[in-house]
Amino acid sequence: MATIDLCRKHSLAREEVRKRAEDLARDMEAKLGIKWRWEADTIRFDTPAGAAKGVTGEVQVGATEVRVLIDLPLLLRAIKGTVEGKVKAKLEAAIGAA
Repeated sequence: MATIDLCRKHSLAREEVRKRAEDLARDMEAKLGIKWRWEADTIRFDTPAGAAKGVTGEVQVGATEVRVLIDLPLLLRAIKGTVEGKVKAKLEAAIGAA
């Protein structure tokens, strides 16, 4: 079960949403050291080291919405609200507000 589950509706072309999701993944790779890969229309990611070590999740790119599922390790669950707020802001900046 995901610790964080966010959905954002969009009206963009699928390829544009995929590009924006990938840009966001690349940014998180540079900032937090996440490792990510595409599997069909889903970016799967994990963080093997650093401040976000143990975080796993996925970004599902759909025709009308993007869904972000993140599992936080036990030690990071104490700051879930902070993490969720930052993820929501990044998602809105990348895809647009709901």
